[in-house]
Order: sequence, then C-alpha cells, then structure tokens
Amino acid sequence: MNNFKGKTIAVIGSGLIGRSWTMVFISAGYRVKIYDVQTGQATRAVEEISKQLKELEEAGMLRGSLSAQEQTSLISSQEDLGQTLEGAFFIQECVFEDLTAKQGIFHNLESHVGEDVILSSSTSCLLPTDVFLQVTHKKRCIVSHPVNPPYYVKLVELVPHPETDAAVMEGTYSLMKEVGQSPVRLRREIDGFALNRIQYAIIAEAWRLVKDGVLSVADVDLVMSEGLGMRYAFIGPMETIHLNAEGLEQYMQRYGEGMKRVLSSFGPVPEFSEENVKKINQEMCGLIPNEPQHLAARRERRDRFILGLAQLKNYQESK
Repeated sequence: MNNFKGKTIAVIGSGLIGRSWTMVFISAGYRVKIYDVQTGQATRAVEEISKQLKELEEAGMLRGSLSAQEQTSLISSQEDLGQTLEGAFFIQECVFEDLTAKQGIFHNLESHVGEDVILSSSTSCLLPTDVFLQVTHKKRCIVSHPVNPPYYVKLVELVPHPETDAAVMEGTYSLMKEVGQSPVRLRREIDGFALNRIQYAIIAEAWRLVKDGVLSVADVDLVMSEGLGMRYAFIGPMETIHLNAEGLEQYMQRYGEGMKRVLSSFGPVPEFSEENVKKINQEMCGLIPNEPQHLAARRERRDRFILGLAQLKNYQESK
C-alpha cells in the first residue's frame, strides 16, 4: 500500500469533511476525484479548496512540498459516479451522518469497483457493522474517522468491521501516515469509537459540575483550556500520570485509592433534561450568544488558535 503518490483517491461528498480530506490527500501528491450527488456542488468545492490553498500558502501553512497551484491541479470534480471511481484504489465516503444513506452509498460503490479497492467511511459514530451492512465483501471496509478540522487536527480513528482484512487496516494506516495524519488503530469496533467515548466522559462530568452548582460554565471550561488542555495538547492521559510520579505504577500506588473514591461519587449518566439544558444554555449564551454571527466569529477564533497550535506542534516535532 505504500508509495501510491500519483495514484487516484475518490472522495464521495463535497461538504466540509470531503473538502478537508481532499486537501489532505493532494498535499501528499495523490490525485483526487471529488463527487457529489448535487449538480455543481463538486465544482464549487474545488473552487473553495483552491481559495483555501492559496490562503494557506500565503500564511506559510500549506502542507506538502507542492505549491497551491500544483495541488489544485490534482483535483477533478465529477458528476458521474462511475467516472469518479475509475482508477481509484481508495474511496473515502464523506456524506452526511445518516445510516440509511451511507448503507445505500456503499452498496452502490461496491457494484462499480473491484474487490481490492478499499471502502472507507468518515462516520463519527456509526458502527462499521451497520454502515457496511449491505456490502458483500466486507473484508475491504474500514472507518477512517477524522477530527474537525482534519487539515490541522491530524488524528484519524481507524475502526475495523469484524470482517476487515488485516492488510486493509495496515494499508489504510500506512496511507494516513503518508499523507501526514496521525492514525490510531482500534482493535475492534465499539460504540462511540475512542475519541467520542473520552470526550463524552469529560462532557458528562463537566455537565454534572455545572448542574450541581459546583462551577459556572465559564469556569468549567477554564479547567480544561487553562489546565488539563495545556498538557493534553502535547501528551495524553497515560503519559501524564506516568510523568506525575516516578512512573505509572508509582502514580497508581499513590493515587489509585483516591481515584476510585472520586470515581465512585460520579453517579449515573446525566439525563440532560430539558430543564437543565435550558438553564445551562442560558448561561452559555451569556458568554457566547447562539446567533450565527457570534458563533461564526467564535469558530473562526477557534480555528485560528488551532492553526497556531498546529504551527507550534510542527516546530516542536522538528526539534
């Protein structure tokens, strides 16, 4: 699976994730055919990608060794599915998160390509067993779940179907490494995959602390952004505990009982009742109004900060 530069990848769906995957793949020299069922949508996506690549080049954040113009030349927009899939060795599906739609798409895709073509889904929470239900040859199916925005946040969760061939997992892993992402291999499918399971655990306890009047919305977010997040931007929870003592084993000897005591006080999963949602939303909107212009400005700020962090991480990794 290595050294496929110059070969073709098909991206199905030209929304935000489809455009992001396209940018990642072309940055490594792959040709990408981007398809969308809506007439003209793929063409508009190529125009948007071209604009973004030029902006990234001007900011010095363009990925890969090719210029923005050279990368743009590797993309073609398609309105015929058969032509899109012709010559592709890897297909990345990026349509909206609807199980029935995804099942139908993969059933259709399989009828156009050989058994050696890898079928990959960008789903963030649907199990491979369900997504690939209508595929006959499930051994070449895999979930490649990116984190938004994939161009700056490099993690990709690779989740196998129970029948996925080991070579497909390894080939997809190699591809993701080659295009500059940071893939993790789940050994089996599990509801929520890894990222969302960890993220939901954090959200659940943050919710409880606000609901129970322990912390305000602003302060619970500060616990992460000015506390845990400062470490977690560069190291994970396992390395954190390893470094917070003379190794992981000593950490558990020191703090294991305390951890069990605190964890036992967490209680059941929050109900996220309508009453609590309205109350916490009101507090949140006092900080950031849920109007389009305010949310858009905050998202732009988030992405600008992520870009800066990505620059710092790139610098750190080069040392």
